[in-house]
Amino acid sequence: MKKSIVALAFGTLCLGMSEFAMMGILPDVAHDLLISIDTAGHLISAYALGVCAGAPMLILARKFQLKHILLALVVLILIGNLGAAVAPNYSLLLLARFVSGIPHGAYFGVGTIVSDKLADKGKGSQAIALMVSGMTIANLFGVPLCTWLSVTLSWRITFLLIGGWSIITLLFISKWVPRVPSLPDTGFKGQFRFLKSPAPWLLIGAVLLGNGGVFAWYSYINPLLRDVSGFDPHIITFLMVLAGLGMVVGNLTGGVLSDRYNPAKVGSLTQASIGATLLLIFFLSPISWLSVLLMMICTTGLFALSSPQQILIIRYSKGGEMLGAACVQIAFNLGNAIGAYCGGLTLHAGLDCRYPSLVGVPFAFTGCLLLYIFYKRYSFVHYGR
Repeated sequence: MKKSIVALAFGTLCLGMSEFAMMGILPDVAHDLLISIDTAGHLISAYALGVCAGAPMLILARKFQLKHILLALVVLILIGNLGAAVAPNYSLLLLARFVSGIPHGAYFGVGTIVSDKLADKGKGSQAIALMVSGMTIANLFGVPLCTWLSVTLSWRITFLLIGGWSIITLLFISKWVPRVPSLPDTGFKGQFRFLKSPAPWLLIGAVLLGNGGVFAWYSYINPLLRDVSGFDPHIITFLMVLAGLGMVVGNLTGGVLSDRYNPAKVGSLTQASIGATLLLIFFLSPISWLSVLLMMICTTGLFALSSPQQILIIRYSKGGEMLGAACVQIAFNLGNAIGAYCGGLTLHAGLDCRYPSLVGVPFAFTGCLLLYIFYKRYSFVHYGR
């Protein structure tokens, strides 16, 4: 793996811990701040909304060097997470989470383009997968570590840890990522021209709905495993490691398959498997070992989608590649926010923690349908079978 891609992966590791750690520490935050679980779930949505607000800022930064944009975004990660660590109440923590989310989509947008440019010929999807691997490693090791720190010390330590890692990331990007030429400036209006085609909208819609389905369930994975599957709270950390392992495997597998086969076909089949798995989770999560197995299958599918979606959007957003790649992250995190909110509605209504997964089923299958339409209308011609 090239050092430059390692440095970029350090950034996605920061973002992965910043985004996903909240799901593991949700009960501790709720208890400490004297709020309900479904209210605490809004902290997940606040981060996602920060992503949606921050990604369009790339339009204003389009003339800057890509490396300088990356460094500025990592500084924002540092500020947001240190703010969360010292937030004295729910309102300020909500604000800090919003700030933490601002650099997320923009970082992925720029990082995707830089990874593709630095990749060997025909290895673009794998290079993007390696960049994204930081986020999957965050779920394999970082998020369980954050969950353990929250249970044993304080949930605030988790945000201090992320802030410290972002400082390391700044050093590595400044040292290892070479200067990459800025993209041709197509002007302000030119950045949006690709949105006149239905193709990127199908991709964006598939990402939003597909990930919304997963996060309707995954946002409440801790109470599901504890209250429905019957696991002791102290074993949740280990179970989060297994969920992260599924993400690592899915991400790397998705990258390889997308370089070898049609990425839209890979994505649509993966999305269909996620919808079926969510349905099985609703019925089978009271059986502890099946609940864990299905969790791993679903997290594998979640990140197997990442590389095909990212590579497709930069291929179908000519003239606005940074905005296109960022739009995928907007869709991902808006789906996160919508999914977490819709899943939380079932808990607010007094239903048990199986029902968020049922809410996610129609989201997932609709995302699959959009990817399939994209495959038949556009990608089939471009990539072949």
